[in-house]
Amino acid sequence: MAAASGARAAGRRSRRLFDIFVAEVPWTVSSKELKEYFAQFGSVQRCQLPFDKDTGFHRRYCWIKFSTPQDVQNVFQKDSHILEGAKLAIKQEPHRRHSQRKNRSE
Repeated sequence: MAAASGARAAGRRSRRLFDIFVAEVPWTVSSKELKEYFAQFGSVQRCQLPFDKDTGFHRRYCWIKFSTPQDVQNVFQKDSHILEGAKLAIKQEPHRRHSQRKNRSE
């Protein structure tokens, strides 16, 4: 069991490296549509599209998690990404979870 939990922890660390941050997401685009769009570049593991509790709308940014670093490189091979007439702003950034931010300040 210890080996399995160690492998999961190692997997979490490595997957963190394959995230991209997407900003300027149109209000009308859903998480499903983002997954479908980015699937053309590789295997999308997850799309995290946070919502505002007060408005009920998403916050116009998301993180896309890919299976491999090659998938991320494939995204950056394309000059621009346009969904529903809006140009998406894409950056390669690891998604920082609360526990990671906390550990960095210690």
